[in-house]
Amino acid sequence: MFDTLQSYLSQKALVSANEFSELLPFLAFKQVPRGAFLFWAGDICHHHFFVQKGLLRSYTIDESGKEHILQFAPENWFIADRSSYYFNEPSAINIQAIEDTEVAMLEKGFIEKALEVSRSFRAYHEKMLQNHVRHQQIRINMLLSATAEKRYRYFTDTYFDLTLRVPQWMIASYLGITPESLSRVRKELARRHE
Repeated sequence: MFDTLQSYLSQKALVSANEFSELLPFLAFKQVPRGAFLFWAGDICHHHFFVQKGLLRSYTIDESGKEHILQFAPENWFIADRSSYYFNEPSAINIQAIEDTEVAMLEKGFIEKALEVSRSFRAYHEKMLQNHVRHQQIRINMLLSATAEKRYRYFTDTYFDLTLRVPQWMIASYLGITPESLSRVRKELARRHE
């Protein structure tokens, strides 16, 4: 049931099979059908979610009803509302399945226990947190100052296999541009590569 997560933690964080067995009490498994919600805005986030199979998105809705996609989470990605999780406050985000998805739900005690039982997980966790902050800074800078083309290139570098799995309007939402602008960018890039 958690083979994908165990393999990921073994490769990335050097968590041994014995260490992983100590973490099992802090895990739950969930199947989320395409279009269903894993988490709603207004709820308090009690888990980190690891995508074993499928694809999730997190997004907010502004006062005019427009969606703003914050993150995509394909296989081997984590997703959560960190602010809600760590500060026990209602979330502003929704997490929805774009495809039929299987997730490992990491309860609050998971990370604390992993930090306790695995020295290598401690180093991995620190690196993951710093990487998350780095990507958030890049994304904010992109949204504030980059051209639509540069934003799209960053998207394809970050989520290199998602352009065929995600509807174009969702990619446009993630980039903070209109679907029409995205279409123009894609046509221009295709023209230059011909």
